[in-house]
Amino acid sequence: MEIYFTNKGIKRMNLILLILFLAACKSPSPSKGLVTAEEFKQLPKIDVHAHYKYPRTYLIDFFNRWNLKAMLVDVAIENEGTVVRNFDNYAAHQKLYPESFYLCTTFTADGIEEADYAERIIAQLKKDIDQGAIMVKVWKNFGMVTQDSEGNYIQINDARLNPIWDFLKENKITVLAHIADPEQAWRPLLDENNPHYNYYKNNPQYHAYNFPSMPSYEEIISARDAWIENNPGLKIIGAHICSMANNVDAVAARLDKYPNLSVEVGARFGDLAMQDSEKVKSFFETYQDRILFGTDYGTGEEESQLSAEEVRQEAERLEEQYKNLFHYLVSEDSMVLRKQNTKGLGLSKVVLSKIFSENYLRYLKESN
Repeated sequence: MEIYFTNKGIKRMNLILLILFLAACKSPSPSKGLVTAEEFKQLPKIDVHAHYKYPRTYLIDFFNRWNLKAMLVDVAIENEGTVVRNFDNYAAHQKLYPESFYLCTTFTADGIEEADYAERIIAQLKKDIDQGAIMVKVWKNFGMVTQDSEGNYIQINDARLNPIWDFLKENKITVLAHIADPEQAWRPLLDENNPHYNYYKNNPQYHAYNFPSMPSYEEIISARDAWIENNPGLKIIGAHICSMANNVDAVAARLDKYPNLSVEVGARFGDLAMQDSEKVKSFFETYQDRILFGTDYGTGEEESQLSAEEVRQEAERLEEQYKNLFHYLVSEDSMVLRKQNTKGLGLSKVVLSKIFSENYLRYLKESN
């Protein structure tokens, strides 16, 4: 059957198509329980995993526009027997803007064979808490970096750490735990589209595949799980979706088994995008009370070391990253995220509100 259009009919059809196109370009319909771009921006957000070591002229305005606060997380880097921390930088930044930032300290297993190790670490943590720290991070030094005098890697469930966990439990201090790296770290770099390809290409010291003597991914995860199980009174947030972001079923199994465990989602959306979007959406909805917002975003250099153009580009990237978060979490569009073909999750305002702020605010309330 042939269909003919008159000029009037064509104009009418063009008008209909235009209306349909504009409707498709709108933010998700509130009638579906989803939020608009402006509603998303105004939802209170607490980034529990950020590294804004140095202030920026644009940063507080950005935080205000996105209704955002952030946990400034210190990391202890071990290199050839030297431990480098940046707690003083983070503490100074937090004091400048106490309405925008919380403070998180850290420690390592350096010196664990010394008799006063635990006493010394607890003294350091007390000092940092007095300066405003309300959370403690443990990093992948445990399991992947720190070794004893005989070359054995120190795992997070080492019994010599128990007095530290007891101290944190007594003081209701939450632990942010980045233990192990993604499984990709133990594999050769063959796929340039893998979300972690560039990281291990640029940071070969953490590419476990290069170090056959390093414990396996499974060994480190097993030690991590044993630590969680042995400390039921310790609140633990598994950083980067428990270093298991490529397998939400495995994460779900841990959340089911360990009631003291929650997870944050920082820098792992590429791993989520590799999985079936309906499965990932179901994971977020099922564990909406146990998932927290994190990004791993930060500022690694003082602004004075950057040109005005570099600062402008940095601010634009941050803005774009948050817009991408909106697109993935709220829309149901097909998209490419971290080189992965995927579909937006279409999470509701109720779920987003819990993940973005309500869950961590509950943590704070329970700690007081």
